[in-house]
Amino acid sequence: MKTIRVRITAEELEAKRISGILEAAFEDEGNPVTIYEATPDGRIWAAEVLLFNMSPDAAAKQVRDKVGADAFAAPLEAEELPDINWVAKSLKGLAPVRAGRFVVHGAHDRSNVPTGTIGLEIEAALAFGTGHHGTTAGCLEEIDRLISRQEFARVVDLGTGTGVLAIAVARLARQEVLATDIDPVATRTAAENARLNGVGPLVKTFTAKGMDDRRFGLNGPFDLVIANILARPLMGMAHSIGVQTSPRATLLLSGLRVEDGPRILFAYRTQGFHLIQRWEKDGWLTLTLARGQ
Repeated sequence: MKTIRVRITAEELEAKRISGILEAAFEDEGNPVTIYEATPDGRIWAAEVLLFNMSPDAAAKQVRDKVGADAFAAPLEAEELPDINWVAKSLKGLAPVRAGRFVVHGAHDRSNVPTGTIGLEIEAALAFGTGHHGTTAGCLEEIDRLISRQEFARVVDLGTGTGVLAIAVARLARQEVLATDIDPVATRTAAENARLNGVGPLVKTFTAKGMDDRRFGLNGPFDLVIANILARPLMGMAHSIGVQTSPRATLLLSGLRVEDGPRILFAYRTQGFHLIQRWEKDGWLTLTLARGQ
């Protein structure tokens, strides 16, 4: 899959404003947006968005059309990134990650999983979720806590990526988990990783955008929803998640910056959910919400 990175540089306040425009324009479609300091003195910042399966010129034009005059004077660059399996590349140099009772590892560290832990072997693939990111690790720790305290009859993992979170639930609770993603590569990867970890029959995968697909209705209502995705899609799905969940459901939401917390909580309060647990890890936020008592 061709990946184009479009980068706009500006002073901090302008770059942050441009980043907000990019988030509103692109994140609902699954295009990641990032912002960071581009110079050592912190004066110049960069706002970036990744677009897929188009030329650099087409990507640059699409971004210019979206930001319009708000970035007219800001330098804009678009380049095609090398066709590298970044997950495979990163796993080769990363040690196993401990999160609660789980240890996420690659095949090269299969023999290094400590006794008494639950090893989750994640094969390198073009999908998100190796346990090394703060959101994934935070979700795994919270899954360990939740599953240890109560039973959930129907569980769904939205935006499953490599399937690591669905596999964690299946391994710990020995129950069926629905794992879905907008990307068919991710759902295939999740199914392969589930088989690799001995829970293939328990992890049921399909490709779907959002939670309005009729197949959710056939498998719900859900008692536990896990969604490690971006803030804007999570806000957009608040109503559909509310409809597809049971009266006493629990939500585990991540993929969030710390500053996303208030707007996520507001969106889900309208569906009857309240905050019961808040985790911060490496600048990322994981929220656990519950409906009812």
